[in-house]
Amino acid sequence: MAFLYTILTFVDMEPLRYSFIIPVYNRPKEIEELLESFSKLKGSISFEIVIVEDGSTQTSEHVISDYNDKLNISYFFKKNSGPGDSRNYGMKYAKGNYYIILDSDVILPENYLIETDNFLNNKFYHCFGGPDAAHSTFSNLQKSINFAMTSFITTGGIRGGSEALEDFQPRSFNMGLSKEAFIATGGFGKVHPGEDPDLVLRLKALNYKTTLLKNAYVYHKRRISWRKFYKQVNKFGQVRPILNKWHPSSKKITYWFPTIFTLGILLSTLLLFLHIYIPIYVYGFYFLLVLILSTVSNKNIWVGFQSLLAVCVQFFGYGYGFLISTIKLKVLKGKPEKIFPKLFFK
Repeated sequence: MAFLYTILTFVDMEPLRYSFIIPVYNRPKEIEELLESFSKLKGSISFEIVIVEDGSTQTSEHVISDYNDKLNISYFFKKNSGPGDSRNYGMKYAKGNYYIILDSDVILPENYLIETDNFLNNKFYHCFGGPDAAHSTFSNLQKSINFAMTSFITTGGIRGGSEALEDFQPRSFNMGLSKEAFIATGGFGKVHPGEDPDLVLRLKALNYKTTLLKNAYVYHKRRISWRKFYKQVNKFGQVRPILNKWHPSSKKITYWFPTIFTLGILLSTLLLFLHIYIPIYVYGFYFLLVLILSTVSNKNIWVGFQSLLAVCVQFFGYGYGFLISTIKLKVLKGKPEKIFPKLFFK
């Protein structure tokens, strides 16, 4: 059905009407910066912005009122039920037929909508994902974490590739979804994090195609500390075995790499006492590569050194979370919602 619709789309495609869906929770400053970037978008493509306040105690309403004369904004306030449910809420009330889902902590480049519209009108996809990048004004911490999350030599490498990369797994900080695909899947589930790959895998089961729009990138600020970064990647690791359980065809050996990487460092350290040095030399070469690539790409050696810590936090946090989650699912054999209640919104 999805394949047939895609063919017919090229023959007589309904004009794309874009609705940006943005859930927010206690981040009025982020919304202000995001709306400011919306006001600077180039092109004459019309769009609406749907902001869903997810039970915030620090609301964005006063910020939004300053942009009502400049932008077409719809604002909703609801009780806290998580980002996935808030996105679904926004899409139900959106007027467009193509939704672009953003996190509140992103900033749009001026050509974002032009790149997106040109791509989709040339080759239509029901779902796309765009990369994230670090703006020159970001802090060293933000740049180092961005490197760890996006570099081809870390787990972030899956976000790279050519502009025509199909079967890409979009993430909800920068994700497009057609109205048809939203209706067919019911949108995002209650798990968090992990609601975006879960949705993409359900789309794939319905034969909807996804792709990477390389030029539709956003600046992802990630207002985060080292502690919060560890907590985030640890949750990513915990949720992956759950997704593998729900979607067995999605299992990949690569999801074990952070765990193997972490255990390898521990083993390499122990081997030093036996005067076996080759494994630690291999890790030394890898970290030297991280330092060089991050320093060159960010033009800042301090970002390079911080990237070493960011990569270690990323691999250990994800790897440990993945290992513990895998063991719990194997041993307890219960529903993930009961084994990991903190990963699900009620």
